[in-house]
Amino acid sequence: MEHTFTGSIFEILEKFFGKHAQEVFERSQLLQYINNKTKSANKGSKSRGGFANLYAVYVLVEDYLNNKFDETGEHSKYQGAEYSRLFARQRELPFGGKLQNHALNNRMKEEFKKFFRTSDYEPILRNLETNRYWINENLLKINIGSQTFNISKAIIQIIDAYIATKQDAFQKFIKVCEDLQSIENQEPSKVELFILSLLAPNVDARLFEIVSFAILKLYYYDKIIFWGFASEPTEFVNVPEVHRDNLKLYKTGRTNANDGGIDFVMKPLGRFFQVTETLDFKKYFLDIDKIEKYPITFVVKSTEPIDELRKKIKSNAVKSYGIEAIVDNYMSCIEELINIPVLSERFKEVEKQGKLNEVLGEIIRQSKVEFNYVEDEEIDEQDIEN
Repeated sequence: MEHTFTGSIFEILEKFFGKHAQEVFERSQLLQYINNKTKSANKGSKSRGGFANLYAVYVLVEDYLNNKFDETGEHSKYQGAEYSRLFARQRELPFGGKLQNHALNNRMKEEFKKFFRTSDYEPILRNLETNRYWINENLLKINIGSQTFNISKAIIQIIDAYIATKQDAFQKFIKVCEDLQSIENQEPSKVELFILSLLAPNVDARLFEIVSFAILKLYYYDKIIFWGFASEPTEFVNVPEVHRDNLKLYKTGRTNANDGGIDFVMKPLGRFFQVTETLDFKKYFLDIDKIEKYPITFVVKSTEPIDELRKKIKSNAVKSYGIEAIVDNYMSCIEELINIPVLSERFKEVEKQGKLNEVLGEIIRQSKVEFNYVEDEEIDEQDIEN
């Protein structure tokens, strides 16, 4: 697979291996895997970064180099890198502040197998008893004739170059948002088209979640609810303290986090929201199980009609379970499905209320936190000021 960043990969390989660069690439499964994972480099901030699996490779190769195994040849005697140190290092890297442990433990290896089904080598080796990790050195050494080339330093430089490219794309995205804020009153149609462009099936999952939150937060905030307590339902009208509240949507954590399947929570109704890009019923049912079959709204990164989405989820579940009663029990827990067209409609309602700038401001704030542009505390201070 060749894409725009492939040229940058070959520039680095030529620096290290000269005339052998092409052959080193063709013989290296790990370099081909990295090439595939970096295809979003020049597609801007709206494309998925794929950092988790790349960083699993990065920290292990970095550990390999820090111990000078490329020079000493004693990697086979190494006791392995401690998980806690590798995990902490992942989170120090740009865009890595809230990465989970899945890539190190299994996800990267499984994805690698999909690309190279007949490979003799697993890229990440792990001792479950000691919780120690190794990069598979067989994938770092490339034999060409009588020569052996070690690609470890090249891998670090390639991933560093990819990080720099994605950082630049993100900074440009923030700049565009901030520039649009300044012209919102003069050219609202330009702002509208930009935000709607972020509601697309090919948009990075994290960015889609952020934009969905910004729109829904402002959409619901205009809705009013009255509530109070009474010993009998008929006495409600006479309750001395009836509370009047706007519906408030809260983001409960970082995107793609292992947080129990809750992305947004609404007060005071206690509604749960989960953002997803899949139609795999197992994912929906798993999220429902995680919260003890509490009703949940799914925001789906799809343009398919709501009725079709619901039918697909149910029909696939029935094929798997074979018992409609079980499936109906799960389906009853799906309080609402919100797709891209519904999000677009709700955005237009928010726009009619003159809240374009507020949507942009929320996208900027949440993006800076999500992509580790600023710390959470800075965002909290901005929210208080607003």
